[in-house]
Amino acid sequence: MSTPITKRSGGQVLIDALRIHGVDRVFGVPGESYLAALDAFHDVEKDIEFVICRQEGGAAYMAEAYGKLTGKPGICFVTRGPGATNASVGVHTAFQDSTPMLLFIGQVARDQMEREAFQEIDYRRMYGQMAKWIVEIEDAARIPELISQAFHRAVNGRPGPVVIALPEDMLTDIVEVADTPAYSRIETYPGEPQLEALTTLLATAKKPLVIVGGGGWTQQAVDDMQTFAEAFDLPVAASFRCQDMFDNKHKNYVGELGLSAGPKLVQRLKDCDVLISIGARLGEMTTGAYTLIDIPVPKQKLVHVHSGAEELGRVYHATLAINATPVGFLSQAARLKPSTSPAWKDWTRAANADYIENLNHPQTPGDVQMGDVMAWLRGHLKPDAVLTMGAGNYTAWAHRFYQYRTFRSQLGPTNGSMGYGVPAAVAAKITAPERTVVAFAGDGCFLMNGQELATAMQYDARVIFLVINNGMYGTIRMHQERHYPGRVSGTRLTNPDFAALARSYGLHGETVEKTDEFAAAFERCEASGKPGLIEIRIDPEALTVKQTLSQIRQQAIEKGL
Repeated sequence: MSTPITKRSGGQVLIDALRIHGVDRVFGVPGESYLAALDAFHDVEKDIEFVICRQEGGAAYMAEAYGKLTGKPGICFVTRGPGATNASVGVHTAFQDSTPMLLFIGQVARDQMEREAFQEIDYRRMYGQMAKWIVEIEDAARIPELISQAFHRAVNGRPGPVVIALPEDMLTDIVEVADTPAYSRIETYPGEPQLEALTTLLATAKKPLVIVGGGGWTQQAVDDMQTFAEAFDLPVAASFRCQDMFDNKHKNYVGELGLSAGPKLVQRLKDCDVLISIGARLGEMTTGAYTLIDIPVPKQKLVHVHSGAEELGRVYHATLAINATPVGFLSQAARLKPSTSPAWKDWTRAANADYIENLNHPQTPGDVQMGDVMAWLRGHLKPDAVLTMGAGNYTAWAHRFYQYRTFRSQLGPTNGSMGYGVPAAVAAKITAPERTVVAFAGDGCFLMNGQELATAMQYDARVIFLVINNGMYGTIRMHQERHYPGRVSGTRLTNPDFAALARSYGLHGETVEKTDEFAAAFERCEASGKPGLIEIRIDPEALTVKQTLSQIRQQAIEKGL
């Protein structure tokens, strides 16, 4: 029996479509450009929670983090012009991270377009290559069709963001239109000839290496990856910020190919004879600025599995290219069995031993040893705890010295976007309140979206925020010292008392100036019954995991820079 078609406003048709497509939470900042949609949200507030954020960049990051955490498209609503430009940072993150996301933007009325009306922007031109698809809905009767298309585009193929502009007057039009069914996810699978070619390559291998990464993973794909790795005793590395796709305590895990890559793992990537990349694009961070794998034809026999056909052959000419999603490929790879005992068992065991050795942390200048802090967190946090982070040298501690045990326990932007950790943590805690969520942020990174502490308080998102404060934009200072030693410009920061700032928002605030103060401070945050923040004051000399600020400067001077 068909559902009767009733007259509805464009705003009602839109929100009904979101409910049908399974949306349970949206993130946004209100604007007069989409008041009709906000009004329609009022009638479905038991089904769809509207999380009110404090800035559109934070809202977009929250939607992106939700998409990463759940695999469902993260939904963000912002107003036109300034709201849309603020939100663009989350769209760029979703694109490079292959995260499904829908950004809805209020737009000027249709009869005002092309006049540079108040806050008018052509979003097709503005977002350009930043999104998978940009559409402006000019007819309210087409909302069900175009929203269905937006969901399908966001989740299928290589996942990513879709931008939908909503003219203000279109949302108030009254139309009679039928709804569409919920979107469906389409998995793509390898063919038998490709699976046979894969087993043939492995039969000739002596030093194979697997890299996992990209978007479109599920818990089942992670389980199937472990089955595949165990059957063939394959060493498994993670691409940049994808460490939670394989249990870091598993005997086949060999580390992250990113900022925390150990030199022995880097050498193994160079030396391997069969390289299997599953889901990862093999971008700049994973390949050492495209220096570790030859372009266009790698010296390794490359098996490249990716959900986006356009990615295969884009940079690297693969020996075997497989257009399949991680779910589809691994469901079949998990069924494969080696014809003989793998010849590389010692290679895998040695690679795992190298990874464990790389967990040993060096002493750094100052009274706070971040390596000891990370060792304590490794032992204290439950396996399903979620760690979030933005960008900066401080992230190296969470990359190299924490072990991710479960799927979707790491939320970090592969595009290296600052300000991500705080809003991502808020979204994660709202979405999975039963899980411990810890946000890592540098002093510069934190203040790019620190206002979302107010959102954490409003929604009782009991995140523990760690602010690693060294009084500078550390990554830029590092590069500055390497190329222009001693000529400090534009990187010094004068900071507030972060713990006092947190308390002014209503959080529990702590300050740590010595290593042995951290554990008790963290436990007090856990026991406080509300969000907590710990400012960790570290020595500016502790600029990187491997080198001090002075060592970096002196090395550059000795090179004659």
